[in-house]
Amino acid sequence: MSASSKLKTRDLRGKKKEDLMKQLDEQKQELSQLRVAKVTGGAASKLSKIRVVRKNIARIFTVVHQTQKENLRRFYKNKKRIPKDLRRKKTRAIRQALSKHELSLRTPKQQRRMGQTKLRIFALKE
Repeated sequence: MSASSKLKTRDLRGKKKEDLMKQLDEQKQELSQLRVAKVTGGAASKLSKIRVVRKNIARIFTVVHQTQKENLRRFYKNKKRIPKDLRRKKTRAIRQALSKHELSLRTPKQQRRMGQTKLRIFALKE
């Protein structure tokens, strides 16, 4: 496969990290050659390839980072503590809200008052 054609992400996902890094180096090298061609007044076809190569580099980085995160998630799956960047984001209010257990807790004073007051039953007229 020529280095200047658009890479498919599905093809990158199956590869090992070493292969991806090797491909990344090739893409970077090609990008530098294309930039030299741009300065020296290269053909229009070479100039249009710069965008494709830059996007290829971004795709390779994305796949590398995603697989790295996926492996970390697998490692920390049943652990007690999980790094903050692997936790669910949700919203700040939800993250800081009390848990169900914390909500149900009562202070000794609250417990005493609840024990002293009877449950009030009201008779309603028909």
